[in-house]
Amino acid sequence: MKYGKILMCLTVLICLTVQAFAQDPLGESNNNSKMGSRGDWISPNMGQVYTRTNSDPGLAGMLRWLDTPVPDFPWYTTGGSFYSQTYSGITFSPYTEYYTTTGTPVVGGIISNPTRFDITQKTPSTVYYGAGVGLPFTQYASTVPSKTNDLWIQGATNWTQYVVSPVGTWLQLIAYAPVEGPAGFYEMTQTDTTSSKYNKYQFNQGYNTMNFNADQVGRHMLYFVVNNQPSNVVVVDVFAQAQTGSTSPVHAIS
Repeated sequence: MKYGKILMCLTVLICLTVQAFAQDPLGESNNNSKMGSRGDWISPNMGQVYTRTNSDPGLAGMLRWLDTPVPDFPWYTTGGSFYSQTYSGITFSPYTEYYTTTGTPVVGGIISNPTRFDITQKTPSTVYYGAGVGLPFTQYASTVPSKTNDLWIQGATNWTQYVVSPVGTWLQLIAYAPVEGPAGFYEMTQTDTTSSKYNKYQFNQGYNTMNFNADQVGRHMLYFVVNNQPSNVVVVDVFAQAQTGSTSPVHAIS
C-alpha cells in the first residue's frame, strides 16, 4: 500500500508540473516562487500561502490522504484466519454511501448488463482516486483525457475507486468508454487463494452504469478493456460484518 501511495503521489505531482508548464512554458512566473518554513507553497503572483487547507483541491486531497493513511488489511497473510473474522460497523462507516443492502443478484456474470448513464442527471461532487485522493468532478472532467477508459464506484454524492463493504451488499459501478463496442470485464478475487473471472459485455459510448454484488469475502479487483485499452482498477475489500449483539470476537480495522 505504501508503494501505491508513493506512485500516486508521483503521478499527481507530475500532472501538476505538466499543468504548470502548460500555463507558463518559459517558467518565468516561477522565478520568484519559494517554499515556506513549514513546507507550504508561496505563490509568486498573489503572495498566497498554500497549505493543506487552502491549496489546490487535488493537491489538498493528496496531502489529507498522506496525513490519514488507509486501513492496512493483511490480505497476504498465511493461515486463512483473517478471512473468517467478522468486523464491526466502524470498518465500513467511511464507505456507507457506496453500497446498499438490497439489490438484484447478478446471475451468470460479474456485473449486470451495462446501460447508459446520463451524467447530467447525477453529477458527482468529488471523485476519489485510489485510497482517498479527492478531486472535484469539474476539475477531473476538464483535465482527464476524454479518450481513456475509466471505472468508478458510484456513491450518493461522490465517486471512488476504493471501497470497504460488508459481504452480500450491492455496489453501482460507473464506466466511461470513449467508443462503444464489446468489452472484456475482469475480476480478480484475493482470499487465502486467488481466483479470476472474465466476461464479455456491450458498452455504450460515454458513461455506463451496472451493478456489482459483493457476494464473497476477499479483495475484489475490477477493470475492463474496450478497443484494446484497459481501464483503471477499482478495489472492493469485502468483509463479514458482525451482527448487533453478537458474542463472537469482533475486529475493527482503523
